[in-house]
Amino acid sequence: MLPLDVTSEVTEALAAGRPVVALESTIISHGLPRPDNLAAAQRFEQILRDAGVVPATIAVLDGRLKAGLSAEDLERIANEDIAKLSVRDLPIALGRGESGATTVAATSFVANLAGVRVFATGGLGGVHRGAGETFDESADLSVLSQVPITVVSAGVKSILDIGATLERLETLSVPVVGYRTSRFPRFWLTESEHELDWSVDGPEQVATIMSARDQLGQAAGIVVANPLPRDEQLDPAVHDAALDQALRMADDRGLSGKQVTPFLLQTIVDITGGDSLAVNLKIAENNIRVAADIAQAWATH
Repeated sequence: MLPLDVTSEVTEALAAGRPVVALESTIISHGLPRPDNLAAAQRFEQILRDAGVVPATIAVLDGRLKAGLSAEDLERIANEDIAKLSVRDLPIALGRGESGATTVAATSFVANLAGVRVFATGGLGGVHRGAGETFDESADLSVLSQVPITVVSAGVKSILDIGATLERLETLSVPVVGYRTSRFPRFWLTESEHELDWSVDGPEQVATIMSARDQLGQAAGIVVANPLPRDEQLDPAVHDAALDQALRMADDRGLSGKQVTPFLLQTIVDITGGDSLAVNLKIAENNIRVAADIAQAWATH
């Protein structure tokens, strides 16, 4: 039997065709400092409920996949020192009875198992700088080529190779549409230099694309690239200077593999005096609101 626990709130909403949005748990456990992380997680879920949408925060607790968390579960994710789980880690965590927070890849996988079709995150993982030598690429990309979930994100973090990430998404046949934009977002910044082939004007168009994908029987998910409003982005000059300095520091330390991303993100938080972290929260909340609109449109499609 599948070791998946879906809350009654999520189960009833799905059975009735009401809107549900999946949320990842890594941002709670690893992306935000305590005790602010718990308050943020509660606020994320409340944004959905205020919009008439049921939240399904995804995690692994005591060897069980979770789609939807109780208040006590959410507190555990926020306060316990738990692992960060991608898809490859799931069978190990389940087999060992472990707990962990789910990445974009693992959240997408579990949400699909539960029947949830819309997912809000901050930014996708992607192809890392220098991947031609290291082959360092997030599992987010390959998993999105295999599960029919619609992910709302502010692009990928600018510490990554954005152009290479878009090329990989194309190779993997993952549709990417700009949400009221023709340029791919740059996470902390509203836009990058990369033009998108397709854009949508609102949630109804996304729901129509989801329906067409289902009719074609395609397995891949859909990436909805949702930029942060320009007046809420990190100051571009501050961003570029912080990124350059963080990259030099990582190179000077000889960091590689899994060491690089957390170091760069924390260093940019330190350099910007916490401003990048504040923008992270705005990004997450902005994407959750758009995902709520898409889930509403999908429920009535």
